[in-house]
Amino acid sequence: MTGVFIAIGVVVVLLAVFMIGTYNGLVQLRQRVQNSWSQVDIQLKRRYDLIPNLVNAVKGYAQHEKATFENVTQARNMAMAAGNIKEQSQAENMLSGALKSLFAVAEAYPELKANTNFLQLQTELTDTESKIAYSRQFYNDTVQKLNTKIEVFPNNLVAGMLGFGIVDYFTLQGENQARQAVKVEF
Repeated sequence: MTGVFIAIGVVVVLLAVFMIGTYNGLVQLRQRVQNSWSQVDIQLKRRYDLIPNLVNAVKGYAQHEKATFENVTQARNMAMAAGNIKEQSQAENMLSGALKSLFAVAEAYPELKANTNFLQLQTELTDTESKIAYSRQFYNDTVQKLNTKIEVFPNNLVAGMLGFGIVDYFTLQGENQARQAVKVEF
């Protein structure tokens, strides 16, 4: 009879160790996801801080491009106000498009392209874009690890009981278009 109690006790202890280990692993990954999102957020804020200076530099040369400046400002405000990762992804896609149109306007003004202030801002923005891409990749890698740990058996049982859910990736809408074959016509 004592052998049965010992066996039950060993099973209970092993189950408790498994639950504690799984919970701690999930918490650790959730913290990494939050930290990596914080790094993305820092780079996005840096980008948002650069945009008004860039717009002002271009405004001095291209006064009649009011719609472009308004689009950039509106896209920046939407990105800053985004509440979750899906909204942030959509807002960043709009902001990237607005910035492309701003740089297209700048291309039409050779004096602006030679302006050291504009060149410095453009370099800083390019550097920030690279940091955003790296931070986004790190965030998505961390999310993948957490989501995998949540979905594999038997972790999915523990994760479900303890309220861990799948986390959204930070994706851009244009990625599907980037995967399509490019048409080259002569």
